[in-house]
Formats: sequence, C-alpha cells, structure tokens
Amino acid sequence: MSAPTFYLGLHHPRWVEQVDFPVCLSHVALSRYKRECPRLGDGASWILDSGAYSQLSGFGKFLSSPQQYAEAALRYVEEVGRPDFISPQDWMTEPEVLAATGLTVREHQERTIASYLTLLELLPGQPVIPVLQGNSLTSYLDCLAGYRAAGIDLAALPRVGVGSVCRLQATGKIGEIATALAGDQGLAIHGYGVKSKAFENGYAPLFASTDSMAWSTRGRHVSGCAHGRRAKSEGGCLQFAIAWRTALLAKLHPDENPPT
Repeated sequence: MSAPTFYLGLHHPRWVEQVDFPVCLSHVALSRYKRECPRLGDGASWILDSGAYSQLSGFGKFLSSPQQYAEAALRYVEEVGRPDFISPQDWMTEPEVLAATGLTVREHQERTIASYLTLLELLPGQPVIPVLQGNSLTSYLDCLAGYRAAGIDLAALPRVGVGSVCRLQATGKIGEIATALAGDQGLAIHGYGVKSKAFENGYAPLFASTDSMAWSTRGRHVSGCAHGRRAKSEGGCLQFAIAWRTALLAKLHPDENPPT
C-alpha cells in the first residue's frame, strides 16, 4: 500500500495562490470573502471542509443551512477551482461536541448520513463524500451500516471520510479502526486531522488521504517568526507550515524522495 495523499490545512485561503501541493480549506474561512475567493495555484489541488468542528463545538449547530452550504460550495468550485472532494456537514462525536449539541452519538451519525444524502441532491455532479463518525470501532461500523441501510455502498466510492479520530492517534484505536474500514471493508478512507503520531505508529498506508492543520498549533508554541514576519509566533506563517509539511512527508515516504 502506498502512502496517503496529504492535504495541508490552511486557515488563510489566500495562500492557495502561492502553493503547488494539496491543501484543505474550510467553508468558514472561505465564506469571509465577500468578493471573489483566491484562485488555486498551478500544480495545487484542494478539498473543502465544512468547518463542522468549530461550528458545532462553539454553537451546537451549523450556522449555514444545507442549501446555503451547497450554494457556497458551488461558488468555491467556480472561484477557487474544482476540489478533489467536498465534505458534508458532518456531526463529529468528540465529548465536547456532544456536550455542545446535547445529542447522542447515534443522532450525530444519523445527521451526518442525512447531510450526505441531502448534498447529493443539492450538488449533482460534484464530488461530495460520505463521512463515518463514531467513538469506537463498533460505533464506526454502526455508522457504516446506516449508510448501507440508506442504499449507499461505501466500498464503491472513491473516498470515504473518517471523522473524530484526532484523539485516537495516541492509542491503538486508530489503527484498529483504519484496519477494519480500509482492510476488512475495503474503503478508500480519508482521515480528518490525522497527523504524525499515527504515521509514526505505521498506520499511514491504511489511509488513501489525510489532512491536518497541526502545524499552526505547533507554531503557536514557537516564539517569534524566523521568516521575516513581525509576529509573536509561527502560528500564522506559511513558510513554517511548508517546512512542517516537508518534515511530515519525510515520515510518510521514509524510503524514497517525498513529493514536493
């Protein structure tokens, strides 16, 4: 199995004009552009994240209706460029998100499936992907069963998102879940927020793709900026982000020259 495609999370969409590699952009960040959004640079590709975590953990709900999100996604396709895939308005299952919504894991799974089905209708011909949510292997498989009950064969799709895995990376659970979904179920999975800890544990080949913006968290703990910016930290520096990505790719491709 080959190493996954890695999408670097960018909180400043304007940076897409300066890069030539895969990136992940959030609807929350892109929606701030009242005029035309930045256009993807030559050689770059991108995926659209719905900004679900920040909205659900902060407000207990999505601030955009499905119709509004779909209309925004079409705008981004036109202005930024066609994404590799569009994430639905999925409902993650981290404890703080469940506390904010007051709903159960099962209810979050049902709403995630419903969002995918709704966006298929609202965005015909666009690369909307389904997302599996859960907090244990059993619950992820329950979510998979929910898609099957809705008539969706996830194994036949080019990409299936797996959410709520960030905090599982320091444990063996992420490997167990990825093995079951990619190996046993034959899914081409995308790991949201999967970063170096999982790669160090040897789970990278189980994923078809991953994304992370952990560079920004790391950068906020670095005093000052070594790249000419007058800033308190590296948390908002594109050059720091690129260097972090280069180091991560070296872990993904230890026996070969990593892609640029």
